[in-house]
Amino acid sequence: MRVYFDYNATTPPAPEVTEAVVRVTRDTFGNASSVHHFGQQAKAAIDEARSAVASLINADPSELVFTGGGTEADNFAVRGAADALEATGRKQIIASAIEHEAVLNTLRALARRGWRTTLLPVDESGIVAPDRLREAITADTAIVSVMHANNEIGTIQPVRELAAIAHEHGALMHTDAVQSAGKIAIDVRALGVDLLSLSAHKFNGPKGAGALWIKRGTRIQPILTGGKHERNRRAGTENVPAIAGLGVAARLAAGKLADQDARVGALRDRLEEGILRGVPGTVVNGARTSRVPNTTNISFDHVEAESLLIALDLDGVAVSTGSACSSGSLEPSHVLRAMGLPAHRTQNSLRFSLGRFSTDEEVDRVVEILPRLVEKLRALTRNGRNLELGIRN
Repeated sequence: MRVYFDYNATTPPAPEVTEAVVRVTRDTFGNASSVHHFGQQAKAAIDEARSAVASLINADPSELVFTGGGTEADNFAVRGAADALEATGRKQIIASAIEHEAVLNTLRALARRGWRTTLLPVDESGIVAPDRLREAITADTAIVSVMHANNEIGTIQPVRELAAIAHEHGALMHTDAVQSAGKIAIDVRALGVDLLSLSAHKFNGPKGAGALWIKRGTRIQPILTGGKHERNRRAGTENVPAIAGLGVAARLAAGKLADQDARVGALRDRLEEGILRGVPGTVVNGARTSRVPNTTNISFDHVEAESLLIALDLDGVAVSTGSACSSGSLEPSHVLRAMGLPAHRTQNSLRFSLGRFSTDEEVDRVVEILPRLVEKLRALTRNGRNLELGIRN
């Protein structure tokens, strides 16, 4: 049995999504900007998808701009708003210390242009306290960007309260909802944000499609220049098959949110409890209440996370040490470091993320094999230390 528990990295496309992408690729090949029949077919497919995605987050379809994914949507939000607001003289951007690299590296790029960037600390549960934003925000703040749910630990941020503080000071509020859209209910009006990013492949859609919701009236400059696509906001011929797949994924997610939330949450809890009960020296990182239902991040004492990840993979189980976008990095998780965890816990933690196709049998398989794998690795560590000390077993 092969088990896939890395849904936060990417999700298997739903059969209906695959069917839609193939069908549109084959039959709806026109350029959506063309006025003839084939072009209008493509435009209709995009419009249908726009309505479906808007419905998922309670938005107006005209406020959505399709992008090439979550990273582009984050860049568009932060860079585009910064470009639009630069002339106002406001030159500060505030984000949380646990944002995705798509936001953090964009802030670093803007800092090289003279923008002042401030990263808000989080507590040991991985939550940004609204008071932290109150302390950091000034009359110079143009944009606040705090993710809705974290990709490594799953914690959900108090975005509504943070947005209210941002607006009190005349700043725009962006939230990266890549890890929450399609997993939990999202209402952009209730959140009170101005910009929200999402990505198709995080909720059983295709890779290469995402969206940025831009509240009507929000000042933002395109970051791609060219034609007048997407109401002059994102130049380039639209990826119609991927956008159609995003639309189908959004409809599927909207129709099953409540049931999937409860089912996947129960599976996650069962997995988490089984690991904590069966493997000594384990602890959950981050809040165990305010988090998306599919994610758990667990530290394993006296085990190197990469070694355990490889051991699991050899036994047919796919998990992650953190963000897929940081895969291969030898640096400890910036998220766990920002939470103030001891150094060893930033390097001995695994992320288990479940999803639509996860099963009881898969959970049972992981709970069954983990104790043996962890004990084997711990024994190797003990033996290595004994050899270093010249102690014979």
